[in-house]
Amino acid sequence: ADDDDDDDNDNNNNNNIPIYVSGMEVLTKLTGFQLTKGMICAMKRPRPRTIEDVLRNTRRIVVLEKVQNPTNVGAIFRSAAALGMDAILLTPGCADPLYRRSARVSMGAVFQIPWTYLREGNWMKELRSLGYKTAAMALRDDSYNIDAPELREVDRLAIVLGAEGRGLLEDTMVGCDYTVKIPMYHGVDSLNVAAASALAFWELRKR
Repeated sequence: ADDDDDDDNDNNNNNNIPIYVSGMEVLTKLTGFQLTKGMICAMKRPRPRTIEDVLRNTRRIVVLEKVQNPTNVGAIFRSAAALGMDAILLTPGCADPLYRRSARVSMGAVFQIPWTYLREGNWMKELRSLGYKTAAMALRDDSYNIDAPELREVDRLAIVLGAEGRGLLEDTMVGCDYTVKIPMYHGVDSLNVAAASALAFWELRKR
């Protein structure tokens, strides 16, 4: 470890980070289970960004509504970063993107793509005020197919994904500008939200 107390106390210098070496037994006690690959770190949580800041200069964004599984949240972040999404907004009730499982599954994408939490209330109205159309991913008879030309032509589009199992709230589906479905075969009636998100991001990305 770095024994220079002055360096340890200098929070403005990112080069002065103490490094400690220990055996696997100590690392296991710190994490609570034997999972670490040999390196762990503690970081300060950044201040939440404003919606306006996160959405500046964006064209394709993701909204997660009460997606509670941290594995799915991490996988969605990874796909969003890889497949052309500009930012992610989460409603209250979503799993924390900085939870260790989310961050690990995302392969670090939670530190790459801008994100923040939506405020309580009518977030669809707020997005519209910022120039966004909303597209709810839902299996409804009145849904557009995911490859509909109308969707590609939208200048600023928010792709809205719902919780595992029940999907989006009814009020959300009704309130969105579009409902969008992925055509399926062999009698399959749905996809895992993380798998569906990857398809939606690729097909609806800004070209």
